[in-house]
Amino acid sequence: QVQLVESGGGLVQAGGSLTLSCAASGLRIRSDRWFRQAPGKEREFVAAITWSGITTYADSVKGRFIISRDNAKNMVALQMNSLKPEDTAVYYCAAATGINNLNVLDVNLWGQGTQVTVSS
Repeated sequence: QVQLVESGGGLVQAGGSLTLSCAASGLRIRSDRWFRQAPGKEREFVAAITWSGITTYADSVKGRFIISRDNAKNMVALQMNSLKPEDTAVYYCAAATGINNLNVLDVNLWGQGTQVTVSS
């Protein structure tokens, strides 16, 4: 079964850190993204990483978030530092076919999402 499963969400105070993980099954060579959707807002791009490790970030998280991957474990992580209340959202892992696909809106598979809440 081809799927992405996120984990690691939770409640954290502003200024704190949290790491999200995305475990993939049935889909190996791919490029990965993280998106988020806050209440009442549209889903937005957060970060992306290619199979070879090339990364790109939304301006709102650049310098605070780090996306990484472990191809041997078929997992992708999003380390979130210096969290702000405006980072509160449901975070979604997503995948696209292609080794070096940095067309961040190109998504073939979505995870179910994990809630991140940052308290002030």
